[in-house]
Amino acid sequence: QLQLVESGGGLVQPGGSLRLSCAASGFTLDYYAIGWFRQAPGKEREGVLCISSRGGSTTYADSVKGRFTISRDNAKNTVYLEMNSLKPEDTAIYYCAARPTCTIVLGMWRSWGQGTQVTVSS
Repeated sequence: QLQLVESGGGLVQPGGSLRLSCAASGFTLDYYAIGWFRQAPGKEREGVLCISSRGGSTTYADSVKGRFTISRDNAKNTVYLEMNSLKPEDTAIYYCAARPTCTIVLGMWRSWGQGTQVTVSS
C-alpha cells in the first residue's frame, strides 16, 4: 500500500537546475521522514538529503551543501529536491525512501521508489 514515485529527472547543462518530486500514496506522509539518495554509474548508493516528519533537514553529502534543498508539502503528499548549480558529478539515478526518522544507514530505509535519472552534461 505504501508507494513512492520519483519524477522530474532529465538532461540538464552544467550550472542548470532541476526539481525532483517524490510523491507518496497509500500512507500519510506527515508521519514519515523522507530521504533522497543517488547512485552514479559504478558507485554505491549514497544518501543526499533527508527531511524529518517535523520538517527539519539533514545533509548527508557534503558535495551538495549550498546547492540542493529538500522540502515537503504534506497537503500534496509530496517531498521535493531542488537542485541548483548542477555539476556533471551530480549525474546519477535519484531515489527517495521513507522511514520514521532520518538516518544515513541505507539498510534502515523502506519503500524505495523506482528512481529518476538525472544527467548533467554539456
